[in-house]
Amino acid sequence: MGALNVIFARISTQWDHSSSRLCLERPFLSNLNRSKKEKSPELLFVGECQFCYVFVYLSICLMRKRAFWTTLLVICSLLFNCFVWTPVASAFSQDQKLLLQSWRLVNQAYLDDSFNNQNWWSLRQKLLRRPLHDREETYDTIDEMLATLDEPFTRLLRPEQYHNLQVSTAGELSGVGLQININPETGNLEVVAPLAGSPAEAAGIKARDRILKIDGVDTVTLTLDEAATKMRGPSGTQVSLTIKPHQDQETIRQINITRDHISLSPVFANLDHQTQNVPIGYVRLNQFSANAAEDIADAVTNLEQQGAKAYILDLRNNPGGLLQAGIEVARLWLDDGTIVYTVNRQGIQDSFSAFGSALTEDPLAVLVNQGTASASEILAGALQDNGRGILVGEKTFGKGLIQSLFELPDGAGLAVTVAKYETPNHKDIHKLGIVPDEVVPQDPISYQQIGTDADLQYQAAVKILTGNMVVAHAS
Repeated sequence: MGALNVIFARISTQWDHSSSRLCLERPFLSNLNRSKKEKSPELLFVGECQFCYVFVYLSICLMRKRAFWTTLLVICSLLFNCFVWTPVASAFSQDQKLLLQSWRLVNQAYLDDSFNNQNWWSLRQKLLRRPLHDREETYDTIDEMLATLDEPFTRLLRPEQYHNLQVSTAGELSGVGLQININPETGNLEVVAPLAGSPAEAAGIKARDRILKIDGVDTVTLTLDEAATKMRGPSGTQVSLTIKPHQDQETIRQINITRDHISLSPVFANLDHQTQNVPIGYVRLNQFSANAAEDIADAVTNLEQQGAKAYILDLRNNPGGLLQAGIEVARLWLDDGTIVYTVNRQGIQDSFSAFGSALTEDPLAVLVNQGTASASEILAGALQDNGRGILVGEKTFGKGLIQSLFELPDGAGLAVTVAKYETPNHKDIHKLGIVPDEVVPQDPISYQQIGTDADLQYQAAVKILTGNMVVAHAS
């Protein structure tokens, strides 16, 4: 027995009057041959003890009337830990960790701290008890969790979707340089336009040409995103396109194109001379990507040099993009004034303002419709409320929420609504939209019809600008 180590559970209760805290001495290992002087137990908080020692401690405490409520609290805490507490993080699978991280990001940043009037922690516990057999099942569970918020802009982006979003907002990629669309009437994949200087332009592909196959895959079986993804790839690699030219429907061309580095400009601009001796600069912005402000600035500077006397800024069907890009574009048109107010979950308000000099003081009309959303509405609202531009077209989409994008460990992304915004006149446009100064209804038109007589909203903007110029000249 001399060499045998045994466990002693020496329990003593003591009331620490200085800190009003009950303490418990830790059980310790002791050699039977060691002297009592060598035995100096350490103090340990109750929560770290094993059950058997705690119950000994509790029985002693019960004899002390003044410790009754403390004892009751400890018992409840222990029962909670035993029967309710979630396993430690090290016990979670990789799929559970992905679910937990998604839950945590929403918990920390989501605009509505009531989480659509539900117990967000309880939902976490419920979903963690569900077996997750593969990554797709995990994604479905995250989708289900986010759906309880009943707010479509807080959403999971699968790795491919997240990558595509990064590409579109970064303003550059490697590919063939084609803008494509699915014709709403025929359902066919068509070329909107080849980008200037791109491999597709060099190969002779033109607007409205139909793309039949990509690397032998029938485009009828592909979504628009899938078709775009198949044409992208590392610079120097090849992709095969089967093309039916719009001008020659009897011919089918097989074209092998070498991918190259492509700069994605979201801006199209030209000078319209057919406007009663008032040259109008037309600027269309398709998306608020990282290079949007720089490209708008270049376009306006060039149009000024060409003699533009008024401008049409086309934001129709622009779904938005980067908040900062929207603010920077607004600053190109405004000398000063508030651009937008933002409000977070704590109700703390922030604002962004214009400073410096605008690129031009020429009259401005802004085209909007039901596809004008998010950052486009921030810009449109800033120009309208500051009296800088006249809005023409139809009521905008009405997305007054701001999302932050978080990258998950497996390459997926999570878009979380973190704030709402108000226009400079403190109008909350979420689900309401912005009503233009001049309402002009219009049926959908093709890209080729933009700026033509079929474009009623464009013609209305031209009429307003030329009329104002004539009045200003007469004055």
